[in-house]
Amino acid sequence: MPGGRLSQQERQQIALGLADGLAYAEIARRLDRPTSTITREVMRNGGPTAYRADLAHRATERRARRRTPSRVQGTPVRGGGRDDEAVREYEEAFTTLLMHQGLPKMMSRVLTCLFVADEGSLTASELVQRLQVSPASVSKAIAFLEEQGLIRRERDERRRERYSVDNDVWYQSTIASARGMAQMAETARQGVGVLGPGPAAARLENIARFSDFISESIMRAATQVREILHTTAAPAREQ
Repeated sequence: MPGGRLSQQERQQIALGLADGLAYAEIARRLDRPTSTITREVMRNGGPTAYRADLAHRATERRARRRTPSRVQGTPVRGGGRDDEAVREYEEAFTTLLMHQGLPKMMSRVLTCLFVADEGSLTASELVQRLQVSPASVSKAIAFLEEQGLIRRERDERRRERYSVDNDVWYQSTIASARGMAQMAETARQGVGVLGPGPAAARLENIARFSDFISESIMRAATQVREILHTTAAPAREQ
């Protein structure tokens, strides 16, 4: 029934649809479900290439059992009138998306936690408490994310280290990625000189030209979008 939990039969239909190469919207139409429900279901259970109906169904049952005590006790995870279960599901879906883009699991969990925090920043102890993991795991994830330029370290009024994300951090991360592509172009072009004329050199030259184009395009687009966002945000702050 639309709006209720997915049944095992529906999950099998999702798996069959994915195997047939159907889009999420088409699978949702056939099941009379919102597209967002199908997208969230797939992304939180391995993604389109690893989704398994039986595993997804068992995982959902385990999550439901874990949440039952909290609902009975009536202890909300977050305030602000939000649906705690919907927030948790969104965090899982966002974490899965980051993992499919190549980010390790713990780093994905930490980054998602920072993204969905209203204040945009958390201390290491707050991350440990929210994620229910060891301080060492958080420390390792923080070091990785900071090295990638995805988070920023700062100190609050109590001299505690806080880790934050904002639009400028995302911009800096994008620029760092573009510079990595530029470095790839430079290294490939060095190989052209080392190898001399031939198929290998031609291949490396193509890699260099492609990387140059992508790097320049990303830098130009990121800078333009940043300027637009800053321009539109300024009047809103003034109002």
